[in-house]
This record gives sequence, C-alpha cells and structure tokens, in this order.
Amino acid sequence: MKKAILITLIIHIVSIGYSQSSEKKPSYVQLEYLYGNIIAHSPDSNAFLEGHPEGFIISWNQKNYGGEHWESRYNYPDFGISLSYQDYKSQVLGDLYALYGHYNFYLLNRKKVNKLILRTGFGISYNTNPYDKEHNNKNIAFGSAIGSSTYFKLYYQRENILNRLGLNAGLTFIHASNANVKSPNNGVNSWAVTLGVNYQLDENPTPFDLIPSEDPLKYREPIKLNIALRGGVNEAEYIGSGMKGFGVLSVYADKRLSKNSAIQIGSDLYYSPFLEEYYNIANVKNPDKLTSFTNIRIGGFIGYEQFVNKFSVVGQIGYYLVSDFDYQTKVYEALTLKRYLNKKWFVAIRLKVHGADAETVEFGGGIRF
Repeated sequence: MKKAILITLIIHIVSIGYSQSSEKKPSYVQLEYLYGNIIAHSPDSNAFLEGHPEGFIISWNQKNYGGEHWESRYNYPDFGISLSYQDYKSQVLGDLYALYGHYNFYLLNRKKVNKLILRTGFGISYNTNPYDKEHNNKNIAFGSAIGSSTYFKLYYQRENILNRLGLNAGLTFIHASNANVKSPNNGVNSWAVTLGVNYQLDENPTPFDLIPSEDPLKYREPIKLNIALRGGVNEAEYIGSGMKGFGVLSVYADKRLSKNSAIQIGSDLYYSPFLEEYYNIANVKNPDKLTSFTNIRIGGFIGYEQFVNKFSVVGQIGYYLVSDFDYQTKVYEALTLKRYLNKKWFVAIRLKVHGADAETVEFGGGIRF
C-alpha cells in the first residue's frame, strides 16, 4: 500500500509538469541553505526537540509570461519542481527527504528586479527513522517512512547580479506527516530561514512582454452537481490497532463566482472500519448505553474552491450529522488538491483533519455535471 501511495503521488506531481505549455520558456534553478526550529505543537514533541534542523532546498523553475489566460490572473506565476532535505538534529526523528511540485506567486510588480515571492509546494516525503516499537518508540511523529509534505516559502529574489547568478533569501514553513495512514502520526512542523542563489539556465534569454488575458474574469455558469468517490487506508490513534480500508462518497453542488473561484455545499458519507477498533480499545462500547454500532458517518459541509490552470485547491469545513459517537470532535476540515481531466471529470487527493489531528488522506475522483 505504501508503494501505491508513493507511485500515485509521484504521478500527480509529474502530471503538473506535463500540464504546462510545451512552448519553450526560460527557466532557472535555485539552491538554498535552510536553518530553523521545530514547532512544539504538542507536549509529546519534547521527546524529539534536540536541536535546530538544517538542510537545503534545490529547485527548478519555469517562467510564464501569459501564454494562457489563467497566468495573467495570478500575476504570471512560475511552475517548478523542488527537492528538500532536512537533518532534524534528532536521533529520534532522523532525516527527511521530500519531492514537491510548486508554484511561485509574485506578490509585487512582476517586472521589477527586486521580487517578493510566495511559493506553495505539495509532495511526498521519506523519513529515515520512523517509529519502531523496539528500536525507536519515541518517534511519535512518523509512523511510516513514506508520507506527505507541504511547504510555504516567502522570499526575496534578485536575478542576474553577477552575469546569470542571483540571490534569494526568505522564510520557509514545512509540514510533514503520513496523514494517519499508520499510527503514530503527530507529524513535524518546522520553520526555517533560507539563503541561497539562483542561476538562469538560458544564456541569451529572449526579452519578454507580459501577455494580458483577454478572457474576462467575470464568469457565469449554472449550479453544477458533483459526485466524488474516494478511499484509502488509515489506522486508529492507538499504535498497532491495524490499518484498515475506508471509503467516502461525496455529493455536493457548486456555484462559480468567477473564473478563479467557486463555493460548495454538500454531504459526505464515510465508511470507516477503523472506528470500531478505536471504540473497542478505548473501552467506550457499552451495551447498556449503546445498542447498535456502525462504521457509517454522514457529514454536511460548505467549501471554497480556488482554480489555478487545470488544478484547484478546495477548503471545506463540515459537521457530522449522523454518527454513533464523537471521534475527536463533531467538526471536521478538509483540504483537497484536484486535477480536472476535462470539463466533467477530475481526480483528487484530500486530507481530512479534526483541528490539528489528521484522520485520512483520500485518493479518488469524480464527475461534475
């Protein structure tokens, strides 16, 4: 199952690159050193707070000047692929390697030599020293070697200071976990300062003009119905309780507000076998108080979807309308990365959490009509 998750995520990242225009565009590489701190987001984190993480981020970036309508609406962001390495300076945590697909969003005038950029990246991670009952039982952050990682980087960039060599510096936040595929799964949040160089790969780049979009931002469309089916495996919070498969059926309506955004309202039906194991281990099941038990939960949610090219990011907040008992809380949140294959069909990866505690990472797709 770990290999299947890894292969799926790699395909998802690589597909981002192939979705870009095949037109020849200038590109550049960055190499940055990072040094920071682990954020102690729970008392249990003290077990591995032994030092200051350090490492590097190396990335390839392709510039966009407006060949497609969506690019000008987001101030012509760069697309890229990045690889990061963190030495957590902890015998408990070991090291973390991560591979991401990312976008660089320019926050100021795109043509200025001094640039302020926000990077958002999503990808896969590999931890060198995951939890082991006998040899590493203090690592409650990573229950498995393979996981997911996201990062955000706000940085200053100046290009071509010395020929094709430039400078960049900023702040980076990195989150890594396995989304509760296997317990334990507290994850690690770290922030770091970064300092590095950028190098333009094109010796004689063609002078560019930013191409404005002639496609109006205002956009009208009837309310659409969506049906999505997702699944995966997860484990109860009790270590060793066993990984179990689950399924999610979502039905919702969406309304486009513009070319860039839409709102959603709908319902989730969860089939979650891990709940029964969690319930039994916690000694909550009591025949006098509970005459029946099912692994079914139904939630209602509202959401917001932001479109970037053929991709979109969806944030949702929901409330369990039907459940035999409260697992964590009645409120849940979800963050989804979607890839539209055409006007109707899409594939998606969704992370579902209760506050700071992840419950599942879901893989699947659906139809919009």
